[in-house]
Amino acid sequence: METFRLKRDIPVIEGYDILVAGGGPAGTAAAVSAARLGAKVLLVEAQGCLGGMSTSGLVTNFSEMSDGERCLVGGFTREMIETMYARDYLGPEVTPDFWTCHYNRKIPFKPESLKRMLDEFCAEAGVDVLFFTRVVDGEAEGNRVRGAVVCNVEGFGLVRAKAFIDATGDAVLADACGAECLVAGRDWDYAPATLCSLFGGVDWDNPVYGSDFHGTDELHRRVKKELLPKAIEDGHFSKPDLFIAGMKKLGRSIAGLNAGQLFELNALSAKELTRGMVEGRKLAIEYLDFYRKYVPGCEAIEHVTTAPTLGVRDTRRVVGEFELTMEDYMSQRQFPDQVAVYNRPPNTHPTNDSEDAFLKYRRKMEDKKEKLGKGESVGIPYSILVPRGWENLWVAGRCHSSETDVHGSIRGQSAAFMMGEAAATAAKQSLETGQPACDLDTERLVLTLRERGAYLPQEKLSKTMTRSGARSEERKLALLARQPA
Repeated sequence: METFRLKRDIPVIEGYDILVAGGGPAGTAAAVSAARLGAKVLLVEAQGCLGGMSTSGLVTNFSEMSDGERCLVGGFTREMIETMYARDYLGPEVTPDFWTCHYNRKIPFKPESLKRMLDEFCAEAGVDVLFFTRVVDGEAEGNRVRGAVVCNVEGFGLVRAKAFIDATGDAVLADACGAECLVAGRDWDYAPATLCSLFGGVDWDNPVYGSDFHGTDELHRRVKKELLPKAIEDGHFSKPDLFIAGMKKLGRSIAGLNAGQLFELNALSAKELTRGMVEGRKLAIEYLDFYRKYVPGCEAIEHVTTAPTLGVRDTRRVVGEFELTMEDYMSQRQFPDQVAVYNRPPNTHPTNDSEDAFLKYRRKMEDKKEKLGKGESVGIPYSILVPRGWENLWVAGRCHSSETDVHGSIRGQSAAFMMGEAAATAAKQSLETGQPACDLDTERLVLTLRERGAYLPQEKLSKTMTRSGARSEERKLALLARQPA
């Protein structure tokens, strides 16, 4: 390939303690949390709103926040969900039980309302936000980031800061600076992408459901088990796909739909992202016709819009100081340096549209031995947020360091919010103490997060982070106890 060396002087943007790259769930939580701790923060976001997959991606339900017995989220994440409930920004069926004591319960919300609320949170905290601005390169010296190159309508600029949080999802800044990364399509199979939609005109009170109908969950069960297979058998879809995440009630007649997987899509390729958007819009109309024809109460629905951003599940992950594994997940491992705890099934989607791939996925999702039960959780250690050896760089969100199966669990939005707050708290501590990201006093970090409302139940704390190493015999026995005889 012929290359061209770009030579130009670009302005330097200075005066910030922390640059947060990406304004999705992780990035927004990081920016607000850091600013509330007293840092001068710049948040850059490629779209025109904050929230990422929650808003631009129209993934209009938060992932699970409870283990079925207690609420696992605290701090920024709990403040956010409780504020949304108080303001009527959640789905009409949502009660506080959804996040305090329901097991494996998703939480529908109104994306436009969340956009405004996140704007408000940033303004009140004093975060400087630049929309339509993305990180395109980075400057590093050794294992320290010196600056991030950003691009927007004004051209290029170099942002100087003391600390950097990569919440791009694609580990754009970490990769550009030379941090070691693993990549989809090379190190694991591509996870499918999805283009989500909003629909109007849904008759949620359709009498066909009868007195035993229990809302959108029961509707989704009918669609998944009975109606979608029937439509596929009838040849309704151009690309048969037995998986459907489902339609969630957002208002009296409004719904968000997560359906239509796009397989073998390299989301680090602009050409492939373009293909995904075009194919996703076509699939949205096929699902519109499916719901009209096959699903009671949806005979008069209208397609309002597809998301402006493709729903990408996995692209690039950093090699961290520690890699969280399925062994850790299944043994409910708790860590001295954990900055969050979580209970969500390892939702690793089928990687192709074959019936065999779908049935394998469904067996895993329905097998109790493949997921955590009620009252159980796994710790999310601080060390998966630190690219190995780096001093002033953190990641948060789906580009963290974990194995593919457990990544399918902790890439959820509620976990991303918690990772963002943890990364921000660590970055501010690093600025105050001079401790590098890769050698931070994690006892102090955990205590600070607890003071700010995080639920971190570990009894033992440590000044040093968890690093890769042998599993203890106790953990091995706990894992074996969950295996079939």
